[in-house]
Amino acid sequence: MSALPESPRSRLVHGERRPLSAVERTWGLVGFHLTLLRRTWRGLVVSRFLTPVLFLAAMGIGIGRLVDRSSGGVAGVPYLQYVVPGIVMASAMQWAVGESTWPVMTLIKWNQMYAAMLAAPTRVADVLRAHWVVVSFGIAWGSGVFIAIAALFGGVRSWWALLGVPIAVLTAMAFVAPLFWFAARTDNEEGFTTIFRLVITPLMLFSGTFFPVSQLPIWLQPVAWVTPLWHGTELARPAFLGDPLDPGHGAGWAIHLAVLTAYVVVGGWGAHRAFRARLEA
Repeated sequence: MSALPESPRSRLVHGERRPLSAVERTWGLVGFHLTLLRRTWRGLVVSRFLTPVLFLAAMGIGIGRLVDRSSGGVAGVPYLQYVVPGIVMASAMQWAVGESTWPVMTLIKWNQMYAAMLAAPTRVADVLRAHWVVVSFGIAWGSGVFIAIAALFGGVRSWWALLGVPIAVLTAMAFVAPLFWFAARTDNEEGFTTIFRLVITPLMLFSGTFFPVSQLPIWLQPVAWVTPLWHGTELARPAFLGDPLDPGHGAGWAIHLAVLTAYVVVGGWGAHRAFRARLEA
């Protein structure tokens, strides 16, 4: 039996063509999300610029002056420099949750664009990967802009603060992956409102964003220790203060990275299984 001829390397030829690679499949789906983004970017710019700046002005500058005047700052640094990393991570969390709830429900249930994507030569992993790439890009862009603004107000001490961008992306993905899992398993968007009210808002207040977790009651501190936002904030704060590998800060950068990565890996595994069950049934 004669061997089949090799598929040509280029796809821009007549006849048999090689299959699409994972990168090509993902990039094609990224194009869909970028098309949507071109239509909505103005609203995103306003929300991702205005909300953190308001927090910076109110908490970092307004309340910060009172804190500095009465106690000389927090953990030996001005309150503005203490709170900026927390605001960056909390903003990344809010953006991540906003992108992983109603938009995902829309693509699964209301306009069924995920199902349409799978009608092309793509896979569930490609669908997830493309959406996550776009979300990560938006988180990185928003975090970078806010860090630059905070630096203008004196809220950044070191160039190491640029590490805040990948840390913010990792922290955001620690929410994105599990929430995609949740969104794929629910038929009712009311659960998203519950998540915002009973999970996201408390996390902002009690995960070391605005004050050290050590100020919480002892019984409540372990709850903060298992949250992605606390690990992201504790990982970012030493970088913003100029010592990203500070071994005495929190649980240590290796543990924070391991916990955040575990959230992403486990959440990604669950999201893939849930999407396959929902879209390929």
